[in-house]
Amino acid sequence: MLFHSTRGKDSGKDFASILMQGLADDGGLFMPDHWPQADIDEIKSKSSFVEIAKCIVPLFTASSFSYDETISIVESTWHDFEHQDLINIKEFDSVSILELFHGPTAAFKDFGLQLAAAFFNKVLESENKTAIVLGATSGDTGPAAIDACKSYSRIKSFIMLPNGNMSDVQRRQMSTIQASNVFALRVNGTFDDCQDLVKLAFTKRDFLKTDQYLLAINSINWTRIIGQICYYFYAYNKLQKIENLNFSIPTGNFGNVFACYSAHKMGLPISKISVAVNNNDILHRFFCNNDYSKQLVHETISPSMDISVASNFERLVYDFFLDRDSAKCADMFDHFPNNPIELDSEMWRKKDYLFDSSKVNDLDTAKMIQEIYQSNGYVLDPHTAVAAVEAFKTSDASNHYVVLSTAHPAKFPQVYEELGIEINSLPLALRGLFEKKESLYNVEADYSEIINFINLNN
Repeated sequence: MLFHSTRGKDSGKDFASILMQGLADDGGLFMPDHWPQADIDEIKSKSSFVEIAKCIVPLFTASSFSYDETISIVESTWHDFEHQDLINIKEFDSVSILELFHGPTAAFKDFGLQLAAAFFNKVLESENKTAIVLGATSGDTGPAAIDACKSYSRIKSFIMLPNGNMSDVQRRQMSTIQASNVFALRVNGTFDDCQDLVKLAFTKRDFLKTDQYLLAINSINWTRIIGQICYYFYAYNKLQKIENLNFSIPTGNFGNVFACYSAHKMGLPISKISVAVNNNDILHRFFCNNDYSKQLVHETISPSMDISVASNFERLVYDFFLDRDSAKCADMFDHFPNNPIELDSEMWRKKDYLFDSSKVNDLDTAKMIQEIYQSNGYVLDPHTAVAAVEAFKTSDASNHYVVLSTAHPAKFPQVYEELGIEINSLPLALRGLFEKKESLYNVEADYSEIINFINLNN
């Protein structure tokens, strides 16, 4: 298997190349040149997440790593999870909650980032090189990236976070890491400003040393997607007696939704993928009205979803709607966001057989949290609650929904204080955060200032 850009000009890349490159040279996102098919019967027979991952990950890595090398990495990748099998499933009558927050940063991103970091280090060791991780975070990516990479001395991490619109817990997960190869940069701007700076850096790359890589840790990196594909097959394995399986997914940058779609393309039987958003509704507007246009970001109680552009959406447009027509995809996204994206109506209606969407405001998010707590004593985090609204409304005995629970509720204490809900236990990842000293660097949303900081600390 080789990989190519959604925009067509960067192609024929092996797995190691796209792992270390991240964003394609033409501005597109890398995709596999075909969808490998998972052995569903084999997956049904497995008993653990890691065993299932061994069935999935090697399907994408064979162009650069032997089967044995990949299996060795998979077996040693996921660490410091509090749950014995990494994931827990909380079952209600016709809804299951897929708890993905039992890792060392209490968020689902531990799955993809630990896998990516392990492969990063393998390549760096083999080539005797170093790397810079440059990332933007709206809350959970940054802590997971820092945690995944901090033990690898060949990698220095520079993570940009917006000034505001992030819980104190999420910020402290980054700013309290005392490691010489970790830098948390608080940018005077929005998450989109941070993301734009990352994309510009990947375009220029002129600040790197001759023996140095610039690594992408946002879900534009295909290896992140691989790690996330695995837990959809895990959910199927644990719930395989249920027919008509649907997934309701809280989404910001669309990585989780695209991972679900990828699993579907690899043979996972899925009836419906429900895309759940908060008031930042660019994806809902597309699925409802064929309107993919950038608007201002609204601050909500589910901050990791507060985005105006969903980067991974380009992959879906390319593969699902455009049938892999890279020229059409390039024309659309080269001119976006100045020109909104609107598909041909027949093309757009393809969504009906696999996708639907929902938009949930803060009031209804809080209401869902309260309802589930009062009826079951179970606490949903705000992002999970956004996806749970549609799931509990739509599900029935013949229509089971799996809701992705993407973060531990303790990461958002202010939400629960206002709702009068007490979170009785903290995950290990969050204990003692407010007793630790913060190391946070304040910078403007200016490319030159960011690069100067990197050069001084590289």
